[in-house]
Amino acid sequence: MTNTELQFGIKEALEQLNIKEVNNGTWTGLNNFSDGEILESYSPVDGKLIGKVKTSSTADYEKVMESATDAFKQFRLMPAPQRGEIVRQFGEKLRKNKEALGKLVSYEMGKSLQEGYGEVQEMIDICDFAVGLSRQLHGLTMHSERPGHRMYEQYHSLGVVGIISAFNFPVAVWAWNTALAWICGDVCVWKPSEKTPLCAVACQNIMAEVIKENNLPEGISCLITGDYKIGELLTNDKRIPLISATGSTRMGKIVAQVVAGRFGKSLLELGGNNAIIVTPDADIKMTVIGAVFGAVGTAGQRCTSTRRLIIHENIYEKVKEALISAYGQLRIGNPLDEKNHVGPLIDKQAVELYNDALKKVVEQGGKILVDGGVLSGDGYESGCYVKPAIAEADNSFEIVQHETFAPVLYLIKYSGTVEAAIEMQNGVMQGLSSAIMTNNLREAELFLSVTGSDCGIANVNIGTSGAEIGGAFGGEKETGGGRESGSDAWKIYMRRQTNTINYTTSLPLAQGIKFDL
Repeated sequence: MTNTELQFGIKEALEQLNIKEVNNGTWTGLNNFSDGEILESYSPVDGKLIGKVKTSSTADYEKVMESATDAFKQFRLMPAPQRGEIVRQFGEKLRKNKEALGKLVSYEMGKSLQEGYGEVQEMIDICDFAVGLSRQLHGLTMHSERPGHRMYEQYHSLGVVGIISAFNFPVAVWAWNTALAWICGDVCVWKPSEKTPLCAVACQNIMAEVIKENNLPEGISCLITGDYKIGELLTNDKRIPLISATGSTRMGKIVAQVVAGRFGKSLLELGGNNAIIVTPDADIKMTVIGAVFGAVGTAGQRCTSTRRLIIHENIYEKVKEALISAYGQLRIGNPLDEKNHVGPLIDKQAVELYNDALKKVVEQGGKILVDGGVLSGDGYESGCYVKPAIAEADNSFEIVQHETFAPVLYLIKYSGTVEAAIEMQNGVMQGLSSAIMTNNLREAELFLSVTGSDCGIANVNIGTSGAEIGGAFGGEKETGGGRESGSDAWKIYMRRQTNTINYTTSLPLAQGIKFDL
């Protein structure tokens, strides 16, 4: 099948999503405007120009913030279930545009078409979750120590939420934040990755329809595009009480310091260096499936991608041989072809980091088991396609201690008990996702105990990659400590208030203090 045949439908998808040759990247709902520079979006699939986006200037940013702050004053007064109805309508439009938006995600970011559709499905799922949650934004009632008093806690809308998202999930992470923020009565200003701006424009186009149809303030959903300078405007802005930032640990440290300096709140989803522990009681077939998908899915560009495989010495050779065999069956190519397992890296810079990692692991004493390399020739014209690689390594290697956003899997041998493996698993600065493959109940429970995995996500007999929206998503240590999506993650998008009501004719003080006039 030729590239031309595979790309059939991309043009139609762009038209359906109202993506033009030149798009305005500064939006306050319906009135799009921008006087910034032009940002060009090239597909890593074939290196072709998809479209252009006019970036946001400082003046544009001020217009957006004025629109957002004004919209908040009205939106917060709408009852939460009614706000949930708005999110429900957004979810319905996503269902109608799932194929078109999924194709754009695949083409602009480079992930497989199945993953592109899956990412849009995540958006739909979080909308469904948020709709139900809009009737459950509960507080607590507790007994007062003073007679004739009632005491309770409640949650109020927070304000303008600033969202900084990464290229690897160009639409889903934004939806995780906005769906919850909207039902909480907040308005959102979104700075997407400059590597995937058209996906953001498409999402804004869809939400703009909902805003117009319901005669709502345009500033409920805002978009600003540009480089790190736009992000700096967001993080420094005292009008924004919460910044939700997804990206590298380096970026997160900067955001955290700046936002804390103005006493704002930050929700950080940063780097991962995720491991699967494989014990002697593991199911080898399940292990291989979980490890391979975790390592090569999205070309290793998930924050939950499997980077390390910590294998007991008794089954090390068996697992290694099975993995090498599985890697030999991988198909690398155009992600719009559903027969392919692995698409391209996002750009040439990512390719350089991939090559550098393979070079360093050998320099530091490792051994390449499955050769990597950049693919060239027919179908690989973009120069962003690489071979998923496997290397034997030690957990202490400097390169292993850091996250490489590419399909490089490190095999690490352990001996003795599972406690030794858990110590290796925890022996990195990141703490996002982790897993253990075992049919031993004791090992599984120990891995999930207080002395087990130190990650925000800990799985048994499934891999590190992939998460359901019903559970809170996030990690510890240099992953940032943030939690998005399910469970009670909604609480960070609201401000908490304790209320005490005296319904007597006297004024008793707490702790029995006497104050008589």
